[in-house]
Amino acid sequence: MLQLTKWSVVCALTLVSATAMAAEGKVAAEVKMGGQSVTLMGKLPELNQLAPGFKVVDDKFAPVTLSDFKGKTILISAVPSLDTGVCALQTKRFNKEFSKFDDSVVMLTVSEDLPFAQKRFCKVENVNKIKVLSDSVWRDFGNKYGLLIPNRGLLARAIFIIDTNGQLKYRELVADVSHHPDYDAALKALKEISQGQI
Repeated sequence: MLQLTKWSVVCALTLVSATAMAAEGKVAAEVKMGGQSVTLMGKLPELNQLAPGFKVVDDKFAPVTLSDFKGKTILISAVPSLDTGVCALQTKRFNKEFSKFDDSVVMLTVSEDLPFAQKRFCKVENVNKIKVLSDSVWRDFGNKYGLLIPNRGLLARAIFIIDTNGQLKYRELVADVSHHPDYDAALKALKEISQGQI
């Protein structure tokens, strides 16, 4: 129980505080980008609730939905753009860590990059274990997960973990998009969630 409390606290501390939005009664989060605060569009999904469904595309522009991974433990790594240093390292890190998990776990990277750019990145960087998906067509993921950066066409940096029942069990919204997420906390949580310990 103590371990659960530890990573829950880490998770909570890394989340930016939500600010109330008057428009539409939604709650949006703020992150730093280029040293300035940016209010994200949409609303962060709540822990221990069903994760919002979404539709993105793969490298062939074929639709991929959250329900395609039903019954799996899912880690979603959201990044602004694969063509930046931190995003590239984040994606390669999860691709490397994937081998430590069995086939009941799926790891996704989602960005607003076009599928052509994602495909090129994966080929050059040998990212071949995780699924890299694009939110560029409908921006459905960014809207439903409260990550869209207005006027930039980018997602904020975040990690989400969804259990086999479709409930959101872990989230980290990185307070500054130029910083890395807490890999150790996310991977520890993924292991515990996939083993049914949480």
